[in-house]
Amino acid sequence: MAVPFRRTSKTAKRLRRTHFKLEVTGLVACPHCGAMVPAHHVCPECGYYDGKEIIHHVSKKEEK
Repeated sequence: MAVPFRRTSKTAKRLRRTHFKLEVTGLVACPHCGAMVPAHHVCPECGYYDGKEIIHHVSKKEEK
């Protein structure tokens, strides 16, 4: 097994790890209700996608 000749410096180690991080998913505002939704997904708040109702949600106003 190969053994490094010199110890890796803190700077070299940190420079290598600059791309090792979490990325925020692309969130967009729903054009129907304004809720933040992952891009290309049905809105869990109103059930709309691409201007069409995909999932029928009963709002609080309709329940009463």
